[in-house]
Amino acid sequence: MTAHQNGQPSFFPLSEKVKHIDLGVNFNEQYRHSFFVRGFIYLKLLHIYKKKLSNVLNELKADFTLTTISRDIDFLHSIKDGSIKIAEAHISKKYLRNLHLMQKGNFLYRIAAKIWVYRLEKAVKKFNAFVVLTQKDADNWKMIRSCTIIPDSLAFFPNKVSDCKKKQILSVGRLYEQKGYDMLIEAWFLVVKKNPDWKLYIYGSGELQEYLIGLIIKKGLSDSLFIKEPVKNIVDKYIESSLYVMSSRFEGFGMVLIEAMACGLPVISFDCPDGPSDIIANNEDGILVENGNIQQLAEKMSYMIEHEEIRVQMGQKARENVRRYNQDLIMKKWIDLFKSLKE
Repeated sequence: MTAHQNGQPSFFPLSEKVKHIDLGVNFNEQYRHSFFVRGFIYLKLLHIYKKKLSNVLNELKADFTLTTISRDIDFLHSIKDGSIKIAEAHISKKYLRNLHLMQKGNFLYRIAAKIWVYRLEKAVKKFNAFVVLTQKDADNWKMIRSCTIIPDSLAFFPNKVSDCKKKQILSVGRLYEQKGYDMLIEAWFLVVKKNPDWKLYIYGSGELQEYLIGLIIKKGLSDSLFIKEPVKNIVDKYIESSLYVMSSRFEGFGMVLIEAMACGLPVISFDCPDGPSDIIANNEDGILVENGNIQQLAEKMSYMIEHEEIRVQMGQKARENVRRYNQDLIMKKWIDLFKSLKE
């Protein structure tokens, strides 16, 4: 179920076994108004959402209902439809719902953040299970409740892989502050001075697109750094590249890292909270860089560019190591959880 798909098809096609129900409650309406008016409109929309969600669940009579810590976190566990309720956290606790931005805001936003955290921690205790993606995030929650750790699974494991010899680097993600592309551009400015024949491609779209393009132009990088629209054949883009770089300020996991590794790419990432250190075996299948250290990121990118043999070896090791995220292995964890809750 989605709150407001607004008539848009899903970016990737769904299985025929998946029934998609859209509740048609457009929460985006609130953002056109001031803080106080937004609060009133949000509560009104939330009431409608709760009613529609309750009606659908009572009609479906599902065995399990899962939420990714969305707007229903406060009340989903109280809906008496007979289903077992599971909450999932897809991003580190500190950064849920842009919590860090609220805490940096004005007095009203900081108060709202404290209230939201209190209600969140109270709510997750009431679910039958609470699933997180990494051990580090489980540690973030340990004072609140115990967690089940189930990482994301690989969507693909292609037969064809990169040979890691093309002078091309890739990064994939939304063009938001979280993804740190401003820092990647700054690092590339240092890298390309020493390696002018290499190219960096960023595939993504988002609110910072114009700003990032402007930064690329300002730095004189238009001939070596390119921002491209998202594509559905992203596997081809991984295979065409020789190195993957993730510059995120924070992550829940790092799905793009395991995708790149499955395609035989070594990866470089900031050691941001809370996913990359669970995925990357440092200096074996990739490199972890001190979080936010642009100079070090540039140095490690240059190192991998200048050492082709090591790059190829790391790419081969990455593909082997990432097999632990095979769909069958990860889905068994879900099945085991369902069985244990049913018992």
